[in-house]
Amino acid sequence: MTSTLPVGIDDPINALILSVSEDCVQGFHEHPFSEIAVRTKLDIPTVLSRIRGMLEAGTIRRVRQTLMATNLAPGALVAWVVPEAKLNSAFDWMHEHDPFTGHVVIRSTDAEIPGARYRLWTTLKVPVGHDMEEHCRILCSATGAGAFKLMPAKRLFALGVGHIRRRALEPGSKSDEPAEIHDTELVSLSDIEWRVLHVLKRELSSSEVSDDLWEKRAEEVGVKLDQFLGVGRALNERRVIGRFSTFLEHYKPLSTGERVTRFNALFHWRVPVGREIEAGQELGRFHIMTHAYWREGGPEFGNVNIMGVAHGTDKARLLEHKAAIDAHFAEIGLHIGYTNVFWGGRSEIKPSEISPLAYQDWLAQTNVQGNPLVPATVAHPHA
Repeated sequence: MTSTLPVGIDDPINALILSVSEDCVQGFHEHPFSEIAVRTKLDIPTVLSRIRGMLEAGTIRRVRQTLMATNLAPGALVAWVVPEAKLNSAFDWMHEHDPFTGHVVIRSTDAEIPGARYRLWTTLKVPVGHDMEEHCRILCSATGAGAFKLMPAKRLFALGVGHIRRRALEPGSKSDEPAEIHDTELVSLSDIEWRVLHVLKRELSSSEVSDDLWEKRAEEVGVKLDQFLGVGRALNERRVIGRFSTFLEHYKPLSTGERVTRFNALFHWRVPVGREIEAGQELGRFHIMTHAYWREGGPEFGNVNIMGVAHGTDKARLLEHKAAIDAHFAEIGLHIGYTNVFWGGRSEIKPSEISPLAYQDWLAQTNVQGNPLVPATVAHPHA
């Protein structure tokens, strides 16, 4: 029975499965669990029972098909200035009441720099036809944030959080070739594509962890399985499908008491203007990087333009990884005008909603002053 199986991340079979299932099943697959079985050389019943067991135990927090949401809705990394006394309540509100906010992280720096006053960091997606700045003003009104900085991605070079397979990486470990460039141009979808996408991206319950998981989802859309799969493949060809993934907890201890990771480092670099893509491709080569992108930080953050995220259980080890990246940049003649690290503390992560219909529903819950109808304890930004 599932309940008798090991559910910890240090169990050898679970670790093997997670080393693939976290971020290695790229694109859309008709039978994603079979793909994991093939890559791990395990039989499909073992893969299904282990993933189902870890999901039910809370070791895996969600299983879902991810999207390249940067191509489906305008988005940005957002840094917020929030009074210290309101920092945790602002964190809670954005995580609990804003479906368009994904990652929510409280960050700090080792050095006292101007950008250190931006303690709250989030990711945001706002459906096409709506304005990110206006959305952020609504959030300021609701949470007490006094200022915000929007940093849309201009290019992506790495995207995939695989904690288990990165645990034993040596500093400097990198691929032989520069990272692939992923643009952020928005694509238009038809009605049927949106309908398929809406159910495709929804998290799986433990009962849905099976090798024919798309059959019932096709029924939900009201189309035959072949058409559903055809739309999925077409969306994959248009590069709006991310990966089929199992997600582990980034920050909080698991139900087993284990910690997947302890430190979340957001690295910043300022590289010469005109060399951003080259720098991003070089950064994306490093296996430790779960995210790498070209974003403009502006004067608030020393005019940095290359950012990336790495996770680990040891802070000094993460700094060794960064030192190896810095050394590589110097070796290839890429001058770094400024660099810094923002360390993540408390964090919550959920997929950002991107549906235009969902946004209309959310706006309908706001009053004429633009304040979402939430408990009266929510403070005004200038209170």
